[in-house]
Amino acid sequence: MRRYLKDKRIRGGKLETAKTVNALRRAKEYGLIPLQEVILTESQRLDHLAQQYLGNSRDWWILAALSNIGWGLQLPAGTIVYIPTDISAVKAIVG
Repeated sequence: MRRYLKDKRIRGGKLETAKTVNALRRAKEYGLIPLQEVILTESQRLDHLAQQYLGNSRDWWILAALSNIGWGLQLPAGTIVYIPTDISAVKAIVG
């Protein structure tokens, strides 16, 4: 987890706040963010999925917020993760 301490968005910046997480969850509830559903298999992690689908492993927290799963990077197989198909919709909400 040490590598994430350097990311101000997680360590102490605007994007880590509960307000931001709640805004993303509300946007999901109202259908404002287009999403795709991925069911995790063994050894998949949120940071790897963020890199694959969003182009930046540091955006793992977006997947965690939208999936309502807390802040763990490694999750059990079978966990449903929601991934935004349009990252600009997320950026419009979080700034």
